[in-house]
Amino acid sequence: MRICYIKIKRDVNFVKAFMRILVTGGAGFLGSHLCEYLLGKEHEVVCLDNLITGTIENIAHLRDRGNFHFIKHDVTEYISVDGAVDYVLHFASPASPIDYMQLPIQTLKVGGLGTHKALGVAKAKKAKFLLASTSEVYGDPLVNPQVEEYWGNVNPIGPRSCYDESKRFAEALSMAYRRHHGIDTRIVRIFNTYGPRMRRDDGRVIPTFINQALKGKEMTVFGDGKQTRSFCYVSDLIEGIYRLMGAQIHTPVNLGSPSEMTMAELAQKIIELTGSKSKTVYKPLPQDDPKKRRPDISKARELLGWEPRVELEEGLERTIEYFKGVRKSQINV
Repeated sequence: MRICYIKIKRDVNFVKAFMRILVTGGAGFLGSHLCEYLLGKEHEVVCLDNLITGTIENIAHLRDRGNFHFIKHDVTEYISVDGAVDYVLHFASPASPIDYMQLPIQTLKVGGLGTHKALGVAKAKKAKFLLASTSEVYGDPLVNPQVEEYWGNVNPIGPRSCYDESKRFAEALSMAYRRHHGIDTRIVRIFNTYGPRMRRDDGRVIPTFINQALKGKEMTVFGDGKQTRSFCYVSDLIEGIYRLMGAQIHTPVNLGSPSEMTMAELAQKIIELTGSKSKTVYKPLPQDDPKKRRPDISKARELLGWEPRVELEEGLERTIEYFKGVRKSQINV
C-alpha cells in the first residue's frame, strides 16, 4: 500500500536566521559535516563529543572559527552548556557494525541515557530537538522499500540489537518528551550515507571496499552478494537534515537514496573507479544482516522538497580521492 502525503509548499530558508545549536557527536563523520554546514549558515555551534568514535581531525578546520566551540564530554553524563541553546541535534552514537559490536554497552547507554540527557538540555533551554535515528530500526525488513509507517523486523537479542534497539528506544523517548513535556522534536531515519571523513577501518562497506581496492587486496563480499543497499552522499543528507530542522514534522522522516544496488555490483563499481586489480571473495553473511535496505522518501519529497542530487559514481569518485589523500598522508608520516 502506497502512503500519500499532503504536499506543503516550504521555503528552503525556513530555518531561523541565527541559532545557537548544540550538536552531540559533533566530531563524528556526520556530526562534523553537520557542524560545518551550520557554521556556513552563520549559526553558532557547540560541538560535544567524547571522541570514542569521533576524532579531533574531523573538526580541526573549524576550531579557529569564533562561532564554533568544542566540549569533550560523554553525553550519557549530565550536560551543562552555558548560555542559550535554540536547538539540540543528537548525533552521538557508534554507527558502524564494528563499532557498536565492540562497544555494545556504550551504544545502548548513548541511545538511552544519552538521549535522555540531550532531551533534558532541550527541556531546560526550551530548545527544539532533532534525533538522528537510523534505518536499522526496520531491522531485516519484510517490505521494500521501507516506509516510515513500517514497524520493522528486529531481533531484540541479536548481536546488532544494541544499536537497533537503542535507536528504537531513543525514538520512543523523543516522542514521550514531545507528548508529556511539549518538547518540539523531530526524528530523522538515516539510511546508508558515505563520503569524506569516514574512518577507513569503521567496517562500513564503502570505506572497506575503497581501501581494499586501493591496496589491491581481495574485496570481501558477505553472503552471495545479492543483498542490497542504497547510498546517499553526505552533502545531500546534511541538506535534508537542515530542511527537517525547520519543518513542522514530528513523526520520523526517512532520508537516503531510493536507488538500490547489490553488494556485488558495488564492489565491481569501486574496482572500476579505482582501476584496481582486486578480486572479490565471498564470506558468510553475519547474523541478522539485512537483505534489503532502501528508503521510501515520498514524505521527504512532499514535505521537505528534498531528494538526493549527487549520483553514486560522482560521490564515490569524491570519496575515493579523499581516501587516496588519507593513505598518502599516512605513508608520508
